[in-house]
Formats: sequence, C-alpha cells, structure tokens
Amino acid sequence: MRKKNLKKMLSVMLLVSLVILSVAGCSGTKNEDSSKDAGGITYKAGTYTGSADGKNGAVQVEVTFSEHAIDAVKVVNFKETEGVSDASVTKIPKAIVDNQSLKIDAVSGATVTSDAILAAVADCVTQAGVDPLVLNNDVKKVESTEVEDLTTDVVVIGGGAAGMSASLRADELGLKTILLEKMTYIGGAISISGGNQVVGLSKLQQDAGVTDDSADSIVTDFLANGGNKNVAELLKLFAANVGQTTDWLNQYVGIKYDMAGGLHKLAEYSHDRELAYDQGGPGFAKQARQKVEESGVELYLETRADKLVTDDSGAVTGVVAKDGTGKTYNITAKAVIMATGGYGNNKDLLSDQLKTALYYGPTSSTGDGIVMAKGEGIDAATRLMEYGKRYPNGVEVSEGIAKSTIVGNIAAFKKSGILVNSAGDRVVNEKSSNRSILEVELTQQNQMLYLLMDQATFDVFKTSLGEAGISQGDIETWLKNNGSTKPYFFHAETAEALATAAGMDAGALQNTINRYNGFVKARKDEDFGRSADYMKESIGSGPYYLVEQKPRFATTMGGLVVNADFEVLNTSSQIISGLYAAGEVVGGVMGDDSPSGANNAWALTSGKLSAEAVVDKLK
Repeated sequence: MRKKNLKKMLSVMLLVSLVILSVAGCSGTKNEDSSKDAGGITYKAGTYTGSADGKNGAVQVEVTFSEHAIDAVKVVNFKETEGVSDASVTKIPKAIVDNQSLKIDAVSGATVTSDAILAAVADCVTQAGVDPLVLNNDVKKVESTEVEDLTTDVVVIGGGAAGMSASLRADELGLKTILLEKMTYIGGAISISGGNQVVGLSKLQQDAGVTDDSADSIVTDFLANGGNKNVAELLKLFAANVGQTTDWLNQYVGIKYDMAGGLHKLAEYSHDRELAYDQGGPGFAKQARQKVEESGVELYLETRADKLVTDDSGAVTGVVAKDGTGKTYNITAKAVIMATGGYGNNKDLLSDQLKTALYYGPTSSTGDGIVMAKGEGIDAATRLMEYGKRYPNGVEVSEGIAKSTIVGNIAAFKKSGILVNSAGDRVVNEKSSNRSILEVELTQQNQMLYLLMDQATFDVFKTSLGEAGISQGDIETWLKNNGSTKPYFFHAETAEALATAAGMDAGALQNTINRYNGFVKARKDEDFGRSADYMKESIGSGPYYLVEQKPRFATTMGGLVVNADFEVLNTSSQIISGLYAAGEVVGGVMGDDSPSGANNAWALTSGKLSAEAVVDKLK
C-alpha cells in the first residue's frame, strides 16, 4: 500500500449490515425464532464491552449489534507496541464488520494483538446471546490481477532500521527512492527492541562526558566479543562511521536519545558508548516513521518483494513485488538495496544451536533477502550463517518463544539480585558480559539459571519489565502458577519453601544467600568478582522469588557477503552489479556474537553508507 493512501486506509471504517430475509409460513404468522431462518442470526441488540490479553496487557473492545448484524467494532483500550499493532487495531475490526465473521486472518507481525481483538469480540458476541462458533464462516478473498510498472533510481527492500536509514539518506541525496515493506508497518526489529545503540565517536558521546574513545578501541572491543571472527574491513568501516551516523540520526532524522539516563556501563566495552533511545525501540521507530512520511520516499506497505530481476549480463535491474491485494509491481531500478533483516524465524536457515534457543525476534525475520539473492542464477555468497546473538535472560512464554527480562535484570543487579543454578548455587558474576553469563548458563542443567530476588529487588524487576513488553498482568499470572507451568516464576515466604517449590537443595540455597550477604558486608565478592558498585544491598528476609533464565535469540550474525561499498558478491567473489545490502542481512561484521547496542548501530550505519555508495556509483 502506498504511503499516500496510508492515512485513508487507517481512517476509513465501512459499517456493513447483513440483511437477513425472514421466511414466513403460509399462514403469514411471525416466526418467533428468526435465528433458524436461512442462515439468520439474532443478537440482543445493544453495545457490549469485552477484553482479552494482548502482547502487553488487556485489549478492550466495544461492539455494537443490531438484531441481525454486527454494526461496529471499536478497540477502545490497549497497550500494544505503537506502530506494530496499529494495523491490527483498524483492520481486524473492519474485517469483522465487513464479513460478519470471526474467521479473520491475523495481521502479520501483530498476531497476538489480532487474536486478542478477535477473542474480545467473541466475548461480546456471547454477551449478545450468540455462540461465537456460528461466526466461523469462511471469508471470501478476491486477489487482484492488476500489474503496475514503476521506475526509480533505487529500491530498498525492507523497512527496518537499515531500510529506513538507507531510504532517508538516498532521498536526502536526491535519488528517487522506493521503499518496500512486507509488513503493515515500518520499523522491523528495532521497533520491538530494548532500544539501545552504540554511539561511539559521536557528539552525543562527547556531550555525555566521554572524549577519549577511538575507532581502534571500538574495533578491539568488537573483536574480543565476536571471537575474532569479525570481517575486519566491515568492522573498521563501522567503527569509523558510527559516530557520524549517530549525529545524522539525531540532527537530520530527529531521533531523540535518553541523555538523562546517560551512557551505559557495560562489561563488553572499554569506554562507555551505549545510549538508549528516548522511549526505547518503539520511540525510535515512531520518530523514524514520521521522517519517512515527511520525506520524498515512496513507501509501499504490505508489499513483498518476490524476486530480483536481472539482465543478460547478470546485473540486478529491479524487483518484482506483490501487495496484500495481489497486485503486482514490476519495478525497474538503477540499484537495489537489500535490507530485509535476519533469518531467525526461518528454521531451514538456522544451525542446530540456534534451533534449541528460544526465539523472541520479529516474525518478519525469515531470511527473504538471502533466499532471493541466492535464487534464479544470482548465487550470492553467504558467511557465518551458523551464528546468532544469544542472550542468557529469556523466559519461555510459549513453546519455543521467549520474552526478554534484560531490563529487569539490570534493575535487579543494581540491588541484590543474584543468579543461581538448579542446585541453588551461585555460579557467575552477574555483572559480567552477556556472553560470559551465557557460556556458564549453557553448561547448567537444562541450560537454565534462576534470578533470585528478595521482595524489594523483585518490585523494581517487575516494574522494569514493562519496558520489555511484559505486562503486570502476565507477571501476576505466572506468579499464581508458581512454577507449575512455563515460564517458571517461583515465590515463597522462606528460602526453604522456595527451594522446595523449585526442586532445589534448601540448605544450598540458604548458604548461597548467607555467603553473598557476607560479601556485601565485606564489600568484596571473593567468588566471582562482582563490582562493589553493584553490591550495596544484602538479600533481605522473605518473601523470595526465582525467575527462570534461558538462552534466547533474535538477531542472526550470518548473511550476505559484501565489499566495502556494500555491493553483494557472488560465490566466485565477483560483484553482482546493481545489488547492495545493509543491516542484519549482511554477514560478518559482528563475528560470532554482538555486544549490546551494536546491532541497531550497525543497521543504521550500514544503511546510510549503502545509500551513499549507490549515489557515488550512479554519478
């Protein structure tokens, strides 16, 4: 869907009534039970309110019924991620009214919100005296056969961080730019991320008090974190340009950073160089979307690129795409920038070690760019496909699916939170790098640790999780289950009772608490060297809490092979003319792992640089 039609789509709500013809008997008497008429349904007319759990809390709807129709559906209250859920909040109600059915397809990328709306409407249907199952009728879908030919300077495939950065920079530099996004929104992974970014060598870093950082220092830190598997050429390019990109984002795009929160102190970095976005990942996405809408970029939402077009020489000359109605676009372009993100949600492309980790990334990360670039004779090269960024702090909210507790952990470790294994023993410095914690976690029973907290620490942990899309309602439900189902949230008044509930040795857990409290008193962690700055509070008396900690991943480290101009190379190391790539679809810059804030920074920096490379090529 084109950008210029977006607002119209969001504002139009057609209210369609289903006209039911009552069949009277020969005597002409009124049929008292019209629901038995030819497919007829009789509601108790009126307006009803229903709710169901969404991704970030309850989704409340208001449904108005006439005697034989659903006349209006309105979502009146929700806490879903802005931008990501917007389309479901408008499209699902409209589809219900248009089709007089609850058998409506979820909006891609907002499945949980879509399902919550449908469940809440079903509740209203029940209140109106009708079994929701009778509205499980099939919805007819008519696919368009229309074909439109488009010509542009550059077409960017994918509207995440890299794609928005590339599109905005190309537009700024005077190129006619088309941005294709298969989802109903632009924002990609960054819109559901914690919202942190490496800002090394930027004015913002200097304003925050760090003036002695260097590109060499960035390279050294990243090599250490990436197992020295990083592609040096790309890493040096990133280090030299991430500061300028950050300042461009701040000054030109209008991205706001949380300067009040300051630079983050992280074990992975020799200098403080990570900042959060104001209002996190959703805040970044909202600001970037606004800039795209104000720019000259032609945005096509719900438009999936199906294949790359090549000429007789093998050069990429465009893209074939199809939108949600089935309409086909044949796009001729002087350059194509692939910014399709990762492949974490495509098990066919994952290594065994990633298949066993919980996934918490976007549903859109299906490796489209890699599949297209290796299809129909293009044969692009890939590297490091076996690696993904794994974190040690996931909770399994459904089978194989995680949510992150990382922001809660940060808050907990500022107080008295510690990590223990299933035996009740403390096994790691909680303030070491995520990579270090993960390495320990992977050696534990069921590859799992527990975050142990007293009441005061749990209170700040619980509050902080709201920033990660975990609602207070979710937490209360998990606590009520008390470890009977995943995710495992245990609580008890005493350490002994807590250990019993979790299947731990009670004596070992109590000894762990006592030993840690001794370290706090002495201001020295003799076991693992946790900094005294993060040992200011002893673990108090009960109640106590244990929260599961499991490996999770969203970001993949592997991808397409590119040169320093972001041109994609084939398996013979030759340039595929006309094809560029940026962001997570590119493999190698991070090595086998990535430090905090780095993936967002790489996506944004490489997106900007890829557009500049295209401009230079087309001069």
